[in-house]
Amino acid sequence: MKINFILIFTCLSGLAISQNLDYSFVVLGCNRVENGDTVGNPSTANVYQLNRVFDEVSKLKPLPTYLFFAGDLIVGYEKDTVRLARELQSWIGLYKKSPLSKTSVKLVALPGNHESDNKVNGQKVPVATAERVFVRVMKDYIVGSNGPHPTGLTLGSDSLTTDQSRLTYSFDFKGDHYIMLNSDPVGQDSRIPDNWVENDIRNAHKKGARHIFAIAHKPAYTSRFEKGAAGLDIFPSKRDSFWTCMENNKAEAMFCAHDHVWDSIQPHKGKTWMIIAGNAGSKSPANWSNPPYSYFGYTLVNLYKDSKVEVVSMGRDVKMDSYNLPAPEAPTTVRARFYLNQ
Repeated sequence: MKINFILIFTCLSGLAISQNLDYSFVVLGCNRVENGDTVGNPSTANVYQLNRVFDEVSKLKPLPTYLFFAGDLIVGYEKDTVRLARELQSWIGLYKKSPLSKTSVKLVALPGNHESDNKVNGQKVPVATAERVFVRVMKDYIVGSNGPHPTGLTLGSDSLTTDQSRLTYSFDFKGDHYIMLNSDPVGQDSRIPDNWVENDIRNAHKKGARHIFAIAHKPAYTSRFEKGAAGLDIFPSKRDSFWTCMENNKAEAMFCAHDHVWDSIQPHKGKTWMIIAGNAGSKSPANWSNPPYSYFGYTLVNLYKDSKVEVVSMGRDVKMDSYNLPAPEAPTTVRARFYLNQ
């Protein structure tokens, strides 16, 4: 029997990648610490876990093309825009000091609710000032500008009151289509601009995109380890319209975070997957109470020349009493591995 590929092992335990690989990307989100854990930490990130991810991804062979950070980089929820900018700038400083910044891997960042929201009248809601700070400070890590502009509250529109063109946008790479989604536009928290998004997905499919992926902070379907709706499913009819469009246009997956776990959901057998990669370093009771899902790490997505798409969850055990430190001698290993389209 003819063998038409050779396995190449990386430095991480249990991970092997075929020579048939076209390219890969990494996705993760939710690395911020709690409010009480920010003393002496201007980035408000889980610095140990973030540095470890940056270091490990920089050593992957071959290197991934992109690292998508799907929101909640920082604690945020900050009315003081100067302080909000400083948190983001400090986060960028950690990245620039890491070995990853010296590689060809392109870092792409999306806002989560911690970057976009303030507390207004006791409620956490997205605000225009926070959106503007994110776009200004994170400009080097935003890779598109073709997203929707304000529409006002016109009937049948996306009811956008702020410019979303660099927060929700799309781009193509090697025949694949990526849709970056701000899941908390001003006045539309836990909702995406579905008219713009659905038109974008349909056009990509018509133009023959090999793969279609959506990346957002909030999930379309809340993890089984969380209680109640926490993402786009707060508004189920809008979520269902978006998801039907994803399925009808053969989109492989949506990658997201928000729930502080790793989880995989296929709402309808044989159709679009949703991967929750919210285990980058933020605390959650769900993390600690649901072994074997109690780990921090990142998700590697391998795209092969035969059009297969492989998802690999890489993780390390964490001490239950400290989310900054791994369990003693805990290596990063493969925790889940499967094909989206097989």
